[in-house]
Formats: sequence, C-alpha cells, structure tokens
Amino acid sequence: MPTIQVESQVSLAALLSGVEQLNTTDLEHFANKVLAIRAKRRAPSLPQREGELLQQINQGLPPEQQQRFDELTARQRAELLTPNEHSELLQLIEQIESMDVKRMQALAELAQLRNLPVRPLMNQLGIQPPVYTLRVSAYYVASWV
Repeated sequence: MPTIQVESQVSLAALLSGVEQLNTTDLEHFANKVLAIRAKRRAPSLPQREGELLQQINQGLPPEQQQRFDELTARQRAELLTPNEHSELLQLIEQIESMDVKRMQALAELAQLRNLPVRPLMNQLGIQPPVYTLRVSAYYVASWV
C-alpha cells in the first residue's frame, strides 16, 4: 500500500493534497474507510447488528482485485483483452454484482431496523447507488456477443 508523508498536525488542505496523490484503487479503499468512520461517529453506540450491517455495506473489493478489474477494463477499452482475460473480467464482474446484492440486502435490513425506506437511509449514510455495475456488465457482455 502506498504511503503519504504527512505532518503530525496537518491541515485539511494538506490532507486533501495527500489524498490526491493516491491511485484510484487506494482512493476507493480510503473513501470506504472514511465513510465507515463517519457512520460510526454518527451513531457511536449502534446495536451490534446495525454495526455488522454497516460494515457489510461499506465493504468493497480488496485493493488487489480492484486494481486487476481496473487493468482489465482498461485493456478491454483498448480492445486488447484476450479471451482468458475476458473470462477473468466476467468473473470479477460477477463478484462485484454479488457484493452489490449483499450490500443491498444489508441496506434493506438496516432500513427495516431503522424504520426507514432504503433511499433515505442511503442519503443519511452518504451512499450513492452503484449504477456502474449494471452498465459495466451489459457493456462487457454485449461487446463479446
């Protein structure tokens, strides 16, 4: 994992400058951690089940898999993807979609526990709908048909 050199007391501007240096994969990982911290601060004494659901909601692909996904999508866009890489990409897409399903199930359960509709809960937690997954899947499947 890359490191960023920061002072012990750092301004918000300096912190953001350091964050700008992260590659996309590490930025996503960092953003997920920040969202988890924010959710914890908003409700520091969550019941155990709500905490478990929030962890599941904020879980993303491991950085290595996200990096491989990014590499494969770049190769696909450049029309350099081999049949084996295409299979690997489809497997990663299935994994992402499976994670999205589990994330939505956790969101639905958390919404039910909090007696809220899912969309307002997502707004409260600062969660954007994962629109990219469906578009990515349709794009890659259609491009190889």
